[in-house]
Amino acid sequence: TRSASFSPDRVVYVRHLLLAEGPFAPDARDVPWKRAVLLVLAFGFVSGAVVGAFDLRPLQMSFSGLKVPLLLALSTAICLPNFYAVNAVLGLRDDFPAALRGVFAAQATVAVTLASLAPLVVLCYVSSSSYAFAIVANGVLFALAALAGQVTLGVHYRRLVARDPRHAHARRAWLVLYVFVAIQLAWGLRPFVGDPSLATRFFREGAWTNAYVVVVRAVAALFGS
Repeated sequence: TRSASFSPDRVVYVRHLLLAEGPFAPDARDVPWKRAVLLVLAFGFVSGAVVGAFDLRPLQMSFSGLKVPLLLALSTAICLPNFYAVNAVLGLRDDFPAALRGVFAAQATVAVTLASLAPLVVLCYVSSSSYAFAIVANGVLFALAALAGQVTLGVHYRRLVARDPRHAHARRAWLVLYVFVAIQLAWGLRPFVGDPSLATRFFREGAWTNAYVVVVRAVAALFGS
């Protein structure tokens, strides 16, 4: 029997997603949130498990597999109320379902892209035993996946902006809001790779600190030294 992860239906979902057609087309009738959630859960778990395989610890792989879809889902859920408010203030409330379709498609694209980049993660891990290198490599690959998500969002917003230029402001608001929230959530949910010198745990000690405060302090310490 074929694994559910590679069922024909799921392959069709991915094709529709990447080509912005079928249920993921910009002019589709409904918002395909169930399909988007399915893709985020399946591909997010696979990519997260590979990211957590740096020291081949099964528990860390399981934790990281859960964290990637959790990161994508929580960041979307936290941003959506504010995104709706932005659209309402701009007078774009009637187009919100179309904007929502683009957001869900973008998040699913991030998960699919991360899974497709998993072989590169494995290559990095077998090429170097440096934990710092693993962190940087995964950061770069996640940035590429996020960029792919923005490309998908751009496809959906192209028609919206052509119809009403105010959608360009709404899209920029989403990008700023999402990046701000996602960075803080990723910081709180760490570790994803898992430091081999530390015990495996779901949250790192002191996880829920402010990522931006830590960065500012690090920069200040760097210039103060």
